[in-house]
Amino acid sequence: MKRSPQDMQDGSRRVGRRGLLLGGIQLGVVTTLALRLRSMQLDHAEEYRLLSDGNSIKIRLLPPARGLIHDRNGLVLAGNEQNYRVTLTREEAGGEVEPVLRRLSRLIPISEDRIAELLAEFARRSAITPIVLADRLSWEQFSSIAVNAPSLAGVTPESGLSRAYPRRGDLAHVVGYVGPVSDYDLSRIEDPDPVLMLPEFQLGKVGVEAKMEHVLRGRAGARRVEVNSAGREMRELSRQEGEQGETLQLTVDARLQNYAAQRMGQESAAAVVIEVQTGDLVAMCSSPSFDPNKFVRGISSADYRMLMNHDHRPLADKTVQGVYPPGSTFKMVTLLAGLDSGLINGGTRFYCPGHTEVGGRRFHCWRRGGHGTMDPVESLEQSCDVFYYELAQRVGIDRIAAMARRLGIGVHHDLPMSAVADGIAPDRAWKKARYDQDWQIGDSLNASIGQGFVLASPLQLAVMTARVASGRAIAPRLVRAIGGVPEPAPEADTLGIDDNLLRIARTGMDGVMNGPRGTARRSRIAREDWRMAGKTGTSQVRNITAAERARGVIRNDQLPWNRRDHALFVCYAPVAAPRYAVSVVVEHGGGGSTAAAPIARDILLFALEGGLPPLDAVPSDQRAEMAARHDAMDLYTPEPPKPGRTRA
Repeated sequence: MKRSPQDMQDGSRRVGRRGLLLGGIQLGVVTTLALRLRSMQLDHAEEYRLLSDGNSIKIRLLPPARGLIHDRNGLVLAGNEQNYRVTLTREEAGGEVEPVLRRLSRLIPISEDRIAELLAEFARRSAITPIVLADRLSWEQFSSIAVNAPSLAGVTPESGLSRAYPRRGDLAHVVGYVGPVSDYDLSRIEDPDPVLMLPEFQLGKVGVEAKMEHVLRGRAGARRVEVNSAGREMRELSRQEGEQGETLQLTVDARLQNYAAQRMGQESAAAVVIEVQTGDLVAMCSSPSFDPNKFVRGISSADYRMLMNHDHRPLADKTVQGVYPPGSTFKMVTLLAGLDSGLINGGTRFYCPGHTEVGGRRFHCWRRGGHGTMDPVESLEQSCDVFYYELAQRVGIDRIAAMARRLGIGVHHDLPMSAVADGIAPDRAWKKARYDQDWQIGDSLNASIGQGFVLASPLQLAVMTARVASGRAIAPRLVRAIGGVPEPAPEADTLGIDDNLLRIARTGMDGVMNGPRGTARRSRIAREDWRMAGKTGTSQVRNITAAERARGVIRNDQLPWNRRDHALFVCYAPVAAPRYAVSVVVEHGGGGSTAAAPIARDILLFALEGGLPPLDAVPSDQRAEMAARHDAMDLYTPEPPKPGRTRA
């Protein structure tokens, strides 16, 4: 269709207006670009020149605060304290770290030996890994480094947290300690968390700190920073704080643990206190102990050698790692094996002339002249060995071993602690597998009184005692709550032993403490409402020859310390309604009645009282001695909670 002249004229005007509009837009864009270029070239020239020279954005991990560890009453056992330190990254220092170290040594003390150690470490580590040059700096030292940071390439002053153990050695073996992540630690982890690469990041090494690492570590945060070509931070762009690890509450009572540690003094010993009805471990004390803070800060070679060479083995946790022949504390196991099998009853009597002969070998009772005729209750009260020699021949080792495992000996108790020992409840199959030898009748006689191949830890002896007292298969428990959420206590099944049979063993243990011929009568509790039942034990660590017996057995106090017998004692109270069971082992302490029983009695009294044992709870002739002992103690007295504060 042919367009009219008017239509063509209107179309030309529309095209002209659009052209002007497009031209204006183009002019505006060009003007804006020109102004922006001018600003970049003149106003921000220095900023962009720095960026062009190598500024970059880097992500820095922020270590999370480690979770706290509390006792059952909310007292802090492991906490965090402020720590000022300085790190150096070789890549950011341009590869030359020695000149930087020399300049830094003018601000803080860095010895030549330390410089040599650091240079060796820088050579061993990746160039991008920050290395801690010094920590636990004073505020003045930290401020001085911060002010001079522009002239110290790659140096970063940092403020962080470090682990601290306010109770020092009281719970060192239970809580454990943390330390810097080593190459060995990393080699054991299949896919290590990147936070483990941070300088001096602290990882649980032993005890609860190690076993509950996944709960206590928390999650790392991150910060985005802008750094220039020299590696110096120009500014922080963003920050996301990490998540603190969960707070862990243990079942232990810090005050009871402190008392137990001081009551054992410098003995090489262990004590375990367990709640009879719940299995909660209220105290687990190994003596002597050590200060875990030294390991966090880097223990000196001299201090470490002293701990390693000490004949009382302060680094070993004797409560769960130490295994000992349980001696006569094992007699409840043998007795219950006989009663439960129906081979004997409460009226069964054996005659003790002072020894038993089997296969041409004489097995002696601890009383050289013998005890005469004994029933089960009397056999425990007076700890007659011959009664158990005779019983073992009738019952057999397999039944004894099965009862031992039923009562918690020779089995693994799952606790978040390092190297928890299983102990040994030997039987025929065990000896064949271990030594490729047949079981002998003499092995049974030795095992019946807790000697020979039988081994048990103080933890297992406490569990055994609690099970005899309760009639239930209670399991030991150490963690009470995680993140404020209570951990459910497992319901304990019955042992499946008739209560009338258990009552025989309990009556015998009551006689040990309160009977006229009880082997631990001197360590009884004088208050009837706290009446205690117990059993002494003494385990030999040397062979006594026939010649020595003929001329008289050498007394323990005449022997070198490391050849003396171990002293053991187990107990529970109150007899009428048991609340706590206790086991004590004193290495090379001599007799259980003289060395271990008084310690166990006093620890049990502290648990029952909830504080310092009252003097009227012990026989009158021992009260002055107890008062003097308590006066000499430096007992832990926690500060009362401040108003408005809550406990985990």
